[in-house]
Amino acid sequence: MAAAPSDDDGAATFTAYDSRGTAHELPLDSATDRPVYLVDIDGAKAVAEGLKVIDKTLESKGLGLPAPSAGAGLSAASGIDTTRIDSVRLGDVEEPFFKGDAEIFTLVTGFGKDGKPRVDTVEMPYLNKEDTTYYPGQVLVNWSDYKYDMADAVMMEDDGDTNYQALAKAIAAVLLTITDQGAYIPLVDALLNAIPTNWWTDDPDYVESWYTLARSSSGQRNGAAGNGWMTVSPYHVPEL
Repeated sequence: MAAAPSDDDGAATFTAYDSRGTAHELPLDSATDRPVYLVDIDGAKAVAEGLKVIDKTLESKGLGLPAPSAGAGLSAASGIDTTRIDSVRLGDVEEPFFKGDAEIFTLVTGFGKDGKPRVDTVEMPYLNKEDTTYYPGQVLVNWSDYKYDMADAVMMEDDGDTNYQALAKAIAAVLLTITDQGAYIPLVDALLNAIPTNWWTDDPDYVESWYTLARSSSGQRNGAAGNGWMTVSPYHVPEL
């Protein structure tokens, strides 16, 4: 038995204990030749709660304000236009074998209706294996939240001990320095530059990014890092 180790400290092994309390050093980079019980947190629940922290923190900074009401220019009868993920596949989910399934989430960023950069979080609990194609039919971008018909997406993987409040504050500190120039500019690089250097090793891991997803984007879009792709399509959600 062992506590699930963090893979951000440069160690090549972790310590497990048998029923007699004897310590055994096991490798981090390959599966063991004997059963090992690992004690870890519920990653899916941790991500869900962590993304709530990001949403709340960014909203308090003015970077994730709610969409305008129907009376503010959005027709109640028209519904909303979105971009939907029809299928998605990753080559590497950045999750070491001993931690089991990956916990993937995406940060969608662009300029809000107020002209300020905004970030929306998208939980992707189904996307947990590499080299596997998923067909979620999941809404990625709600265009009623954005000023321009362009947005960016940064996909990340949580390894269990992410400080989501610190992540949100770091993102806000950088994005608040960017002003609307009257035309869309990609925000992927700014968002990635906001992530503290040590978080590129384990918590969370950068997985993939997509620049300038358009409101009209359709078909397969390959990620900028060459680690994955997704097929997207415009999807209108009618008003009830």
